[in-house]
Amino acid sequence: MSEIAIIGAGKLGTNLGYALSQKSHRIATLSDRHLSIAQESQQFIGQGEYVDDNRYAARHGQWIILTVPDDAIETVAKELADSDIGWQDKFVFHCSGLLTTESLGPLEKRCALVASIHPVQSFPQKKPDPKAFQDIFFGLEGKQKALELATRIVRQLGGQHFILEAQNKPLYHTACSMASNFLATLLDTAIELLKQAGLTKSEASQALLPLVQGTLHNVKNFDTSTALTGPVVRGDKETIAKHLEALLKHPELRDLYIKMAYRSLYIAKRENKMPEEKFKALKVLLEGK
Repeated sequence: MSEIAIIGAGKLGTNLGYALSQKSHRIATLSDRHLSIAQESQQFIGQGEYVDDNRYAARHGQWIILTVPDDAIETVAKELADSDIGWQDKFVFHCSGLLTTESLGPLEKRCALVASIHPVQSFPQKKPDPKAFQDIFFGLEGKQKALELATRIVRQLGGQHFILEAQNKPLYHTACSMASNFLATLLDTAIELLKQAGLTKSEASQALLPLVQGTLHNVKNFDTSTALTGPVVRGDKETIAKHLEALLKHPELRDLYIKMAYRSLYIAKRENKMPEEKFKALKVLLEGK
């Protein structure tokens, strides 16, 4: 049984702590700068001493997992490294998709074993989802011994993993953000357009969700290029022109539409889904705006 200290008792820290506790690991301590937040996480997880002292928490863990915001990781690492804690054979992980283990440098200099372990998943609430980590991927990066442990942890959680080179993490995280955050942004934009067309927000959401779910189903079972349908892929210049006309009163959304249509056009050409003459005609239409 491993003794784990979690520093940062937010949504990810709470879900991860709960999941690890269900795999025969012991959450020894939970630390947050707001004691009440750490206490709430302890109640969800069902174990661990809740504190507002990061050094105290780290002292009582063999594995220390930092689930603080990205801009706090280096500060916390320095805080811990400046303590009198013995770091030999302790493992320290952070969960940033963007930052590398360089941000844990002060702890590595104290002989801690370091890696980053980033779940490719969003966590909308603190209340743990028992299946939150099942079958998802984790992006791992760091030092060999810590990576070996990170790999075992991912397997225990029921996930899969890939190893990232440090220099590739920004691009990796950009892709994750686009797929998750911008999907919500795009759906919100579509809902706003339907509201302009006379639907209520609830009606718009209910109308679009099956469409989005169907697209995701096709992506899962086929691939993105197969799932991509609609007027751009068909080379339907007249329909695209009508869309652009309808968006004249919404210039910022019109610009977004044009950028997305360009990307769809590129995919259609890449996959040989469109005759050259239709590709050129649509390109001229989009460039003419």
